[in-house]
Amino acid sequence: MIKYILRRLIGLVPLLLGISIITFAVIHLAPGKPTDLEAQFNPKVSLEARERLNHIYGLDKPLHIQYIDWLKRLSRFDFGISFTDSRPVIAKIAERIPITLGINLASIILILLIGIPIGVSSAVKEKSFYDRSMTVFVFAGFAIPTFWLSLILMDIVGVRWGLLPVSGIKSLDFDKFTSVEKIIDIVRHLALPVFVSAFGGLAGISRYMRSNMVHVLKQDYIRTARAKGLSERDIVYKHALKNALLPVVTILGLSIPGLIGGSVIFESIFSIPGMGRLFYESVMSRDYPVIMGVLVIGAGLTLLGNLLADISYAAVDPRIKLEN
Repeated sequence: MIKYILRRLIGLVPLLLGISIITFAVIHLAPGKPTDLEAQFNPKVSLEARERLNHIYGLDKPLHIQYIDWLKRLSRFDFGISFTDSRPVIAKIAERIPITLGINLASIILILLIGIPIGVSSAVKEKSFYDRSMTVFVFAGFAIPTFWLSLILMDIVGVRWGLLPVSGIKSLDFDKFTSVEKIIDIVRHLALPVFVSAFGGLAGISRYMRSNMVHVLKQDYIRTARAKGLSERDIVYKHALKNALLPVVTILGLSIPGLIGGSVIFESIFSIPGMGRLFYESVMSRDYPVIMGVLVIGAGLTLLGNLLADISYAAVDPRIKLEN
């Protein structure tokens, strides 16, 4: 197990390097530069001033030299200085990343707590009215765009019904609340973003869980267990469920990039000061160091999530030997 984890961790280095090269090239090929955006708001900025800004930012160097300089800083865990406010990039990300990770973690927990029981119950009641109703729910989850669902929930739940706040992560008078009231306030603010983040994944996991359980429940060893007189509950939850979980672990690992990428959408819509909104603001201002920092950290978290999914195979199915 240890050898497998070490090999995978070492293998992440060239992957991250390749991702950083492609990302660095793409963001610099996009139209507009930080200096162009600054000059647009000040028509008195001369050509010499723009060139001076390019020199300060290091944008007057060839692209491969800029990348090598960035890579040297990254080797010291230095993501550079933000173009917009001259703050260290790592400090800006450190402020935002706990919020994004917290929302994504809550989304994953919600997906598992609701999606797996829905999938199992649909498989047990295959072709019933309940199963068909859940199928409609699943297709709706796949089809509804995240931004559209966010706007609809904000209008109905937040504006018309006034049940939940629709912006930020805390109220204006947050500092006056007691500890319990602060927790409740944060939960109320994050309820809609977490639901939106989990909705698509919830539908996917429940569908995969149903498909796997239907397949497992038709296996010979399940028929043998029924012939021995075991209760249906023991057959489903002690024998079939564990074997049906293995493909779900794979899908869960692959869904992590979607959760992190989706943060850009719902954090911008709900005005949540997370890493997704920071990335959006950085793209709009062409803040290259922040863009690179967010993308590299996001890619690292994605690869780490896939590694954790691979390691989870051993816990779900002891027949799998990760050392091989």
